[in-house]
Amino acid sequence: MKFILYFLDYFFIIFHTSLIIFNCFGWIFKKTRLLNLITLSITAFSWFILGIWYGFGFCFCTECHWKVRELIGYKNPYYSYIQFLLNLLFKFDLDSFLVDRVTLIVFIISYILSIIMNINDLRRKKIKL
Repeated sequence: MKFILYFLDYFFIIFHTSLIIFNCFGWIFKKTRLLNLITLSITAFSWFILGIWYGFGFCFCTECHWKVRELIGYKNPYYSYIQFLLNLLFKFDLDSFLVDRVTLIVFIISYILSIIMNINDLRRKKIKL
């Protein structure tokens, strides 16, 4: 059982970190733009809609990962997955308010860029037809 929990812990670290990076930069590449818009929209739904009931910024991946880490026996002092990641990877222990604000700003910028790039792609397709 412990092996599975440790496997899931590493899986979530890799998967969730990859998803965060993709959310930030997936709009850059034409082939990934639509998927990027979808993952950003799911993230927005989780943060802002599910967040009404579970707390602003609620993330299903974070919630699942925290449950796995609790079963392993880790105590999680972080509310924010980004704050956890910064501490895990770089040993940074930054103010949670600052981390949350920067995370939100990067998310909004990425979402806007993804929307713009997807609209531009749709316009180009219509012109070619």
